[in-house]
Amino acid sequence: MSTAISLRGVSKHFDQVRAVDDLDLDIVDGEFFSMLGPSGSGKTTVLRLIAGFEEPTSGRVLLADEDVTRRPAFARDVNTVFQDYAIFPHMSVQQNVEYGLRVKKVPGAERRQRAEEALATVRLEGYADRRPHQLSGGQRQRVALARALVNRPRVLLLDEPLGALDLKLRREMQIELKEIQREVGITFVFVTHDQEEALTMSDRIAVFNEGRIEQLATPVELYERPVSAFVAGFVGTSNVFQGEVAQQLLGEEGTFVIRPEKVRMSSEAPGEARSGPAVCAAPGVVREVVYLGSTTVSVVDLDAGPTLTVSHQNTDSSIDAALERRDQRVVLSWRRDHLVSLGAAPAAPVASPEEETA
Repeated sequence: MSTAISLRGVSKHFDQVRAVDDLDLDIVDGEFFSMLGPSGSGKTTVLRLIAGFEEPTSGRVLLADEDVTRRPAFARDVNTVFQDYAIFPHMSVQQNVEYGLRVKKVPGAERRQRAEEALATVRLEGYADRRPHQLSGGQRQRVALARALVNRPRVLLLDEPLGALDLKLRREMQIELKEIQREVGITFVFVTHDQEEALTMSDRIAVFNEGRIEQLATPVELYERPVSAFVAGFVGTSNVFQGEVAQQLLGEEGTFVIRPEKVRMSSEAPGEARSGPAVCAAPGVVREVVYLGSTTVSVVDLDAGPTLTVSHQNTDSSIDAALERRDQRVVLSWRRDHLVSLGAAPAAPVASPEEETA
């Protein structure tokens, strides 16, 4: 498949801060690509570099194999949708969507037709004459999306566009946004700090940390096979075993993680906490139980030392019984093939000669 965006050795420094650090990245034509990470990880800076709102300190930005590193934003075949919508309050929905075409001096009849098509794409037929103040937050977000799509860009950049919406509407828009992307076939580059959003919509996800990509993978690979403790902790919740604990509970040295939903919990019985070739088991005490509607989360202090989080769906089990487990002794068990190895445990820091003689 052809490449929509390529970054080659791209760095961006703000005084002494390395916001982006020697980044190489290829985004495939027509994919829904997400950049995920905490605040300050560099993801939004990368989006601005692609858009042309920032120039890299070093490196090159290519769109469809064409070097656009020094090209201004208005001369790039991209459009950006922002979290704050940035739609004009004094214009109707139709006028907002047509605005970019009017600036490009597209004839009136073509403007109207393309605006109607864009509004239909975002499920806003019949809203053309309304003003922004007459729309809900989700509808205003769709207007902003239609205004970007009407220009038929090669790449659509979305900077946390769902951040201002409430949880229920945000989840609905996640599904709709992915459906729209499949319909129009445009490359979407989506910036978010919300791992659920990224997992829901993306073909591939780049997890950013301190200006670099920690892992680039499909949602399934990212969740099931994280390559570092940072990814395991940022994308969902993970239980971590390392050092003496890993040796004691797993019989192996190194660092390992397991997801809370992979851990089973049962009442402690004499001789039940036995590990074997296929299963690990450990006794402990339930410190806290949290009811989350569809799931219940238990926090368990193991006798071996660490605290594990256990999650299970609320299906046939009694919620009252689950809540009553607080302060009870239990046995946690998990399959060895559900453990993900992150490699050797971090080595102890070695003192420098200066430190040794200080």
